[in-house]
Amino acid sequence: MSKVELNTSAPDFSLADFQGNQIRLSDYKDQSNVLLVFNRTFT
Repeated sequence: MSKVELNTSAPDFSLADFQGNQIRLSDYKDQSNVLLVFNRTFT
């Protein structure tokens, strides 16, 4: 994965939400701030 530059737009990507629906970062463009939480689980 390449590094992200400061003061530039984040690259678009998609992830499944907690209900399994695909959500794209671009779905929220020009709306408000987006908070991403990547939870690391150790079992």
